[in-house]
Amino acid sequence: MIRCLLLVSGAVAAFAAPLAAPLAVVAADAPAVEKRQVGTLTLENVPPTPPAVREALRRYQNARSAGFASWLDDGSMLIATRFGQTSQLHRVARPGGDRTQLTFFDEPVGGAEGVPGSKDHFIFAKDTGGDEYYQGYLMGLDGPEVAFTEPGTRNQSMVFSKDGKTLVWARVGKGDPDYDIVTMTVGDPASRRKVLDASGATAPIAVSPDGRSVLLGRYISAVSSKLYLLDLASGKVSDLGATKGDVAYAGGQFAPDGKSVLVLSDEGSDFKRLVSLDLATGKSVPISPPDLEWDVEEFDLSPDGRLLAYSVNEGGRSRVVVQGFRTRQAVPQPNLPVGVLGSLKFSPDSKSLAIGLNAATSPADVYVFDPGNGTLARWTFSEAGGLDLTALREPELVSFKSFDGLEVPAWVYKPAKINGRAPVIIDIHGGPEGQDRPGFSTRRQYWAAELGAVTIAPNVRGSDGYGKRYIQLDNGPLRQDSVKDIGALLDWIATQPDLDKDRVVVYGGSYGGFMVLASLAAYSDRLAGAVDIVGISNFKTFLTNTEGYRRDLRRAEYGDERDPKMAAVFDQISPLNLTAKMKKPLFVIQGRNDPRVPWTEAEQIVSKVRGQGGDVWYMIAADEGHGFRKKQNVDAQREAETLFLGKVFGPPK
Repeated sequence: MIRCLLLVSGAVAAFAAPLAAPLAVVAADAPAVEKRQVGTLTLENVPPTPPAVREALRRYQNARSAGFASWLDDGSMLIATRFGQTSQLHRVARPGGDRTQLTFFDEPVGGAEGVPGSKDHFIFAKDTGGDEYYQGYLMGLDGPEVAFTEPGTRNQSMVFSKDGKTLVWARVGKGDPDYDIVTMTVGDPASRRKVLDASGATAPIAVSPDGRSVLLGRYISAVSSKLYLLDLASGKVSDLGATKGDVAYAGGQFAPDGKSVLVLSDEGSDFKRLVSLDLATGKSVPISPPDLEWDVEEFDLSPDGRLLAYSVNEGGRSRVVVQGFRTRQAVPQPNLPVGVLGSLKFSPDSKSLAIGLNAATSPADVYVFDPGNGTLARWTFSEAGGLDLTALREPELVSFKSFDGLEVPAWVYKPAKINGRAPVIIDIHGGPEGQDRPGFSTRRQYWAAELGAVTIAPNVRGSDGYGKRYIQLDNGPLRQDSVKDIGALLDWIATQPDLDKDRVVVYGGSYGGFMVLASLAAYSDRLAGAVDIVGISNFKTFLTNTEGYRRDLRRAEYGDERDPKMAAVFDQISPLNLTAKMKKPLFVIQGRNDPRVPWTEAEQIVSKVRGQGGDVWYMIAADEGHGFRKKQNVDAQREAETLFLGKVFGPPK
């Protein structure tokens, strides 16, 4: 199993250093700012939403999804879904059964894990206001929850011993670059103790069958990580895995005999493969086909060690494989809808395999496959909010050639009918080591059906899913090459007979927000506007102000601002230094508690562009972090985006 509580891939920023002050250069003719407060949202130059816009959005915003969280030992499962403002934990006991809500917090709860050997107890984690300082809680089906972590710390990667008596996790404090490894007797917070002062982003992956050892992983970068074995009694740490070169590992699970571990590894390959690593010799043996030219993205070994399931990311869509672990022989395969995998987990009795899946035309739901008889049952049926799912649009996979001949893949979502030429939204993913995949997106479906807009979601160089070489093509001083990919996409748009090259908006969040700002500076004469969500505006201030435990991880990707040569590159490419070239309307959206990209990144770009006479809308939420999670705030964001897009696109052509 790769997924383990807490389900958090990014690091956070609780400002260890004083935040760099926003740069304010106010021109004499700077436009006046119309400011208003709506709940926790502060809006600047964002007009009120007309009732017709809110009504058109209602169906799309009310669609729900269900994400698998964990099995319980009684054969029921925990799922995460939203019936109010935030996603909460629910229990489902049978296919199509009622969703019984278990948690009722103002803050969202997503990840959970059942306690092995218990039919009614589980752990979960939640933060406050999007600050990502997750606290752990133990709870029964009848409540109440009991906190077992220390306030002011971030806790993640929680794994149980096989008997469910011991819990191991990673903990870090504010400003600390190094995680601790902590253990606790389940149900006894007083037994909590630190067993290792680890280095960097080190976290537990799995506990050995005998409970004596813990498999640890240290994330260094998207292409480099380390594996270790921790002896709980002595505290001794042994190196595992490759001794030379950069190798990326992911996930990890002990074989039933405890003599080897299953992991994903790209050692000797451009793609991640599922391998068995012998703990005594260090020898690695491929389990997935060695000639597979896609990443294995997820796997799970049944508790009895008899069956193995894994999923392959084939250009963005998932293909699940189930086989005998010892025999390597295929068993009946699940006949799944085409979609994107969210989870893959065998039940405690090894008889069922939970598969979380979503597709472009249906919300995320949970299916259960019975390997014994080959049947597939759907356990959850998420409401579509009144949408006609048959009318939703499947994206088309295309590719375009960039400035250096690189073929760049992109997903294109088109309306059912285009009259003349359609406006275009280039939707750029974050990461930068993310990957845009054809999952359920009511936002893109709304743009197509209600605005008549085409969405193009490119996987520019540096994206995951296309091999080790591709993911490194934008590292360090090569950063601007990914921006040039957007320039090449604009060239491609201009050649399409049904797309309007004069009505193109760039849209993106996090690293995608940087790409939006950089594209607005580089191609302002070819764009109609830009929407930047929690984006980086200056790499120097970003790296200075992001939290200590994630700073070195980001330096590995973006470059080290302490290096004079790299600092000079940052000066050249940071959007904050290129605002004079930004000539089209800009909408900036930010969470005040963002621990990854501090709110000051938004403040300084808004201040400078506006100070130079630019047209800037600004929305900041006091109770959100790295992206909005509360429904009322997401609704307000979508409404404001609609008004902004209507303004910059103008009337249909």
